[in-house]
Amino acid sequence: MSVFPKVSLRPEVENYLKEIFTNQEIVSSSSKQEAERKFEALLNHLAHPPSFTTVRVNTHLASVHNVKNLLLDELQKQFSELSIPVIEHPDLPDILLIPVIGPRKNIKRQQCEAIVGAQCGSAVLRGAHIYVPGIVSASKFMKAGDVVSVYSDIKGKCKKGAKEFDGEKVFLGNGISNLSRKEIFNGLPELKGVGIRMTEPIYLSPSFDNVLPSYLFLQNLPSAIVTHVLNPQPGEKILDMCAAPGGKTTHIASLMHDQGEVIALDKISSKVEKVKQNASLLGLNSIKAFCFDATKALKPDIIEDPSGAPPFLPESFDRILLDAPCSGMGQRPNMACTWTLKEVTSYQPLQRKLFTVLIGDSSLVDFPAWAGIKPLASYLSILFS
Repeated sequence: MSVFPKVSLRPEVENYLKEIFTNQEIVSSSSKQEAERKFEALLNHLAHPPSFTTVRVNTHLASVHNVKNLLLDELQKQFSELSIPVIEHPDLPDILLIPVIGPRKNIKRQQCEAIVGAQCGSAVLRGAHIYVPGIVSASKFMKAGDVVSVYSDIKGKCKKGAKEFDGEKVFLGNGISNLSRKEIFNGLPELKGVGIRMTEPIYLSPSFDNVLPSYLFLQNLPSAIVTHVLNPQPGEKILDMCAAPGGKTTHIASLMHDQGEVIALDKISSKVEKVKQNASLLGLNSIKAFCFDATKALKPDIIEDPSGAPPFLPESFDRILLDAPCSGMGQRPNMACTWTLKEVTSYQPLQRKLFTVLIGDSSLVDFPAWAGIKPLASYLSILFS
């Protein structure tokens, strides 16, 4: 059921995407009208949360059965009046699914309102409470303890600190304010805690803030599938080329039973630290994270560093995972994206460089002759041209 407008995009971005999704090949297999209908449906789905919240069990430290029972206890604490099931994924043995309940009707809208940005609003739809920095506007009479109706400013038009907002906004549900309006907008930078605790969200999804942090990793289903497709084996040496924040990196190490070597690269030092923190939290010791530009990871004429640091000689790895940087526009829910067309299309040169390092004339991985990698490399060179 659609309760929100379709994802808000800049006109030039929407037109660019529409041309791709209604190209001649697609239209010839159905019709232009059908292709346009599916494109509009896609934009609408993007603005809504997925049907399930997906979490990955850290099987290195605990069994799926035990973590499932612990999670059921946590959900009972959060939703004492509801029975929320935890479902084991039928094909991915370390994945648990929690149904997202909604849209919920008959939530009474309050006179006291708070406005949040589109990114914060998307987090609320996935079960998050609202932290002070995410609050853009609040009614002039809002006090701590008030029941507040929360709205998302999907166009980004609300001014910080406004006392009312009559622009385009989307209702997210009700919560209880932990602070008064005056406290929120007093200009003190140290106010970073929860400003509004959501009590009646329009979509009911569990909060995973500090919930079983060593046993669970909140991860979108496509990200979890990728590592199973990679199929890492104990004792192998595996490279994650663009690793932060470490979801797939730690999944690789977990599937390897923490036996072998997982090299994680990212060119931003703070993100590398996040990979290390996640590895430590999940009790994984086979991961080595380095701050390094993956486009420069291959260097045929070097003496290999005994510490395992990049760059690397050709055929240094058994398997490689490349989740190349992209716009991330497919993340759900996504009510608004303010990116320009130039920004949306800016990733192609970087993606091309990374693929060249992966499957160029000289490669970091030793592909078997039957793998058909050279035809694939030719196809990708055409795709990115």
